[in-house]
Amino acid sequence: MATEEASPANPFERGPYIQVAAFCERVLTEPDGVMSLIRVVDVVTHSAHGPSAPEQMPEVRFPLDMVLVFKSGSARGRHDVTITPELPSGEPLPSLSASIRLEGEGRGAVLRSRLDMPFRMEGLYWFNVQFDGQFITRIPLEVRYSRLTTGPALQQG
Repeated sequence: MATEEASPANPFERGPYIQVAAFCERVLTEPDGVMSLIRVVDVVTHSAHGPSAPEQMPEVRFPLDMVLVFKSGSARGRHDVTITPELPSGEPLPSLSASIRLEGEGRGAVLRSRLDMPFRMEGLYWFNVQFDGQFITRIPLEVRYSRLTTGPALQQG
């Protein structure tokens, strides 16, 4: 009989499994419980233009929904999920933690959180996801800054 233990190299070999790990602009949930993720994004751009467009990107916010969908596999019961944002410099930011309940097999759980954090620099942000204290996946979000400096209007004379 096969053992239900996961190998040390892959603690999630038998579950849980990640079905979705993404950022989107909006989530619709229909009366039958089916979710639709609207405008899934992994790159956001802040644009500034005018005669005094800042050289460096100012602090901006991109309100997005972060959606994680887990499928149980052999995982059952209550489990802790921790998401730790990481700046492009590699510096971790304060974590967000939540509990989910898994019922086994193909059933799953949805973890959805509105992300409205300030972005102070361009680059690739990572959102590291841990399941019961073990790394399971990470979600990338690249922040770009587009600057267009224009001169003062020409005067007709």
